[in-house]
Amino acid sequence: MNNAWFAVALSLCWGSAAQAQQTAAELFARLGPESPQAAVAGPVFPAWRQFAVPAPKAEGRPRIAIVIDDVGVNVPASRLAVDLPGPLTVSLMTYAMNLPQLADAARRAGHEVMLHVPMEPEAGDVDPGPNVLEAGIGREELRRRIRWALTRVDGIVGVNNHMGSKFTADRGAMDTLMAELAGRGLLFLDSLTTGHSAGRVASKAAGVPYLARDVFLDNEPEAVAIRKQLRELEAVARRDGSAIAIAHPKPGTIQALREWLPTLSERGLVLVPLTALLQPPPAAPAAVARANNPTR
Repeated sequence: MNNAWFAVALSLCWGSAAQAQQTAAELFARLGPESPQAAVAGPVFPAWRQFAVPAPKAEGRPRIAIVIDDVGVNVPASRLAVDLPGPLTVSLMTYAMNLPQLADAARRAGHEVMLHVPMEPEAGDVDPGPNVLEAGIGREELRRRIRWALTRVDGIVGVNNHMGSKFTADRGAMDTLMAELAGRGLLFLDSLTTGHSAGRVASKAAGVPYLARDVFLDNEPEAVAIRKQLRELEAVARRDGSAIAIAHPKPGTIQALREWLPTLSERGLVLVPLTALLQPPPAAPAAVARANNPTR
């Protein structure tokens, strides 16, 4: 074993999960897929696959992914959200405290983990938080802020935007973000805070897996409004085969989800982590397919 490969092996054994994945990817790219060392290393999975949570079998049922973001800003509320039945996808605010502990708690509960990254909104009087990604700053400063965000916690599958109606509409700024995500094997979930987002085209150009929010559950925090949004989420999932909701650790949201999540099976739906929606569902068994599509 040569010295370079030995160093990588030590990194894989003793380094952080994110560092090990990145180091193995660099080795695989440098040596080439036909080299003996690369054959020993095996295929290198991107982070969104490596840290994905296994999804329940859909068996022909529409799939729903629920992302709870802003996690970590209000720690007691965030812990209540993490205690919800999963698999959910928990998006940790980059500037929150105790992110490693919250991430560990989320994983122990069976949830997937990603980062909620503040991005510049159109409204100039709104403060998205420290190290916000801004469209008008220099390229190197933007890269510094992105890299600060992406090193806040290990083991994430991707990021979604906090605010960002101005930043996500700027193709050049989004290209810079996507280059950083592509280099780390991360996905991008577009919160779609603007109808002019460049997220889809920038993701495609960079080879970054892309998903987009279908429903905000709790823009109106009252229980009646949240239940209405849950019905909308179900309708989208049945129409399209899958749906993505974004919610927040608010008391009304937590209570509504605590009541609704255990009923999904009887509603003919299945809860999956976000990464499951990057892959087509396996074919349903014939009996299930017939039950879901009765002959008339």
